[in-house]
Amino acid sequence: MRFAVIYSSKNIAGTNIVEQLRKISYLPQIPIIKEKNKQIIFLEKLDEKKYPQLEDIDFLVIASTHKSEKGNPSLCLHAPGNWRGADLGGEQGRVCIANCFVLKYLFQQLEENAKQNNEIYERYNVTLEVTHHGPLTNIPCCFIEVGSSEEQWKDVKAAEVVAKTILSLQDFNIKSKKQEWVPAIGLGGPHYAPVFSKVQLNSKYAIGHIIPQYSLPLTESMLQEAEQKTQEQVKDVIVDWKGCGKSEERAKALEIIEKLGLKYKRTSEASREDKINEIKNERVS
Repeated sequence: MRFAVIYSSKNIAGTNIVEQLRKISYLPQIPIIKEKNKQIIFLEKLDEKKYPQLEDIDFLVIASTHKSEKGNPSLCLHAPGNWRGADLGGEQGRVCIANCFVLKYLFQQLEENAKQNNEIYERYNVTLEVTHHGPLTNIPCCFIEVGSSEEQWKDVKAAEVVAKTILSLQDFNIKSKKQEWVPAIGLGGPHYAPVFSKVQLNSKYAIGHIIPQYSLPLTESMLQEAEQKTQEQVKDVIVDWKGCGKSEERAKALEIIEKLGLKYKRTSEASREDKINEIKNERVS
């Protein structure tokens, strides 16, 4: 897989991550792009015309800070885009292309690399976030972030964990996962997606875009945007059942899912399937 990394010189965590990436390995084969003028989320164009290094790139990793009011230490991963407004860059109602398999692989690697450093794993929450903010690009991409305050943005050890995770993409054989993983869209739940994080880590489902509860009610155009902007063919929507608002709102969302020819599963069902299969495999062996 040919991938590139982009960061903003105005972004503390992004700069720190790239510095650690360069310390870990000599990377002539991986384009690393520094944006000098803007934060990445507010770029109006993020393509090969503006950055020739992105020509023929399969995936773009955006190294950045994560900010929150509580300032909890966190290592985050998410696809970019906007389900409704565009206050933080991008365009209203449009999302970037998500590659479910890459997102699942990177999140699993982020968790594993954090575990290898007890100090980081005890202090930082490794979490998926829902799809949110800009920029808009036609290159499959994701944000990988260190948060949530300046203390963490400058944390060399946290940046090293993220850098190792990015570098692991060199070893990812995406074809080997096509028979093993099932691409899916996530629906419901809070901005930090603890239920979907568990599904991403512990089930066969590979989640790309996540539409959170605060972006509901679900519309046909939102779900179509999520499906069309997923690189793999999506057949399943994984639903955070309790995180879809009132029962009437959830029922309407399920109607839309079925109308568009997709299937849905509760998050509990998605996780349970793998446990049942594990038991069956143990009996066979």
